[in-house]
Amino acid sequence: MLGPMAALRRLTQTRRSPSERAALAGEAAADAAERALREAPAAAPEAPEEQPAGPPVDHPHGAAFFDCDNTILQGAAVFYLGVGLYRRDFFNRRDVARFAWQQAWFRLRGSEDPDHIADARSTALSLVAGKRTADLEAICEEIFEDIVAAKVWPGTRALVQMHLDAGQRVWLVTAAPVEVARIIARRLGMTGALGTVSEVVDGKYTGRLVGEMLHGPAKAEAVLALARREQLDLGRCAAYSDSANDIPMLSQVGHPFVVNPDGRLRKYARAHGWRVQDFRTGRKAARIGVPAAIGAGALAGAAVAGLAARRRRHR
Repeated sequence: MLGPMAALRRLTQTRRSPSERAALAGEAAADAAERALREAPAAAPEAPEEQPAGPPVDHPHGAAFFDCDNTILQGAAVFYLGVGLYRRDFFNRRDVARFAWQQAWFRLRGSEDPDHIADARSTALSLVAGKRTADLEAICEEIFEDIVAAKVWPGTRALVQMHLDAGQRVWLVTAAPVEVARIIARRLGMTGALGTVSEVVDGKYTGRLVGEMLHGPAKAEAVLALARREQLDLGRCAAYSDSANDIPMLSQVGHPFVVNPDGRLRKYARAHGWRVQDFRTGRKAARIGVPAAIGAGALAGAAVAGLAARRRRHR
């Protein structure tokens, strides 16, 4: 009889519709989250500095689900991972320049670009194919040791702590690799993480995903799968995100919250009476126009060039 991961691998290798791949990615994320929870309980987080308003959190079958990029972290986890891997000779200057441009786009526009997401996915999968999972997990620990402390929005961190103090389970839900998601969740004292699951055989990455990236509808599927396993009442749950791509996840909980929203999500939230909290300063700076975008792109390129120059000097 096939074990759960072997069955998932077999399903991954079969042609499936987008909705089937999303459901498969969600089930894989929920399986990985429950397995990690059994193996390593969450550590206690640091106390937050502020207490923003949040939803009711007094029900034992309630939980909270937090998006990562621009909701928990300032910027995108995959960018920080990319730069960290570059410093460890995983790839070249051209690759990191592409990561830098994607990060500049994300910070200026406040939204994700589907082409950037697909590009990041293919790059990441090609980089890790054949590498041992234990090695990548150790590298991720090093990369995110300081990033979580420096790049987490204090206001969102306080919301996480509010749910934890109420005795609720709190989950990170992100398209980032599950190995990265677990580290961020653990650093914040969360219950666990739902992230993109890569196929692994004999302790090594194959270069394929289980289903697809945990993005958009796949996040909603992961939350549904976890809710079934954990016997959660989604009507008593809260979810937080900055992106219109997460409307499927936000729509299935009783307390949807919008944090640092992109334009589409802000408009949708207003139309549906969802609460909005923005922890950013200068939120409209990205609307200055093309010159500002060009300047940011130049700065990103300069940062990459400087990083490469520093590496050459120290060799």
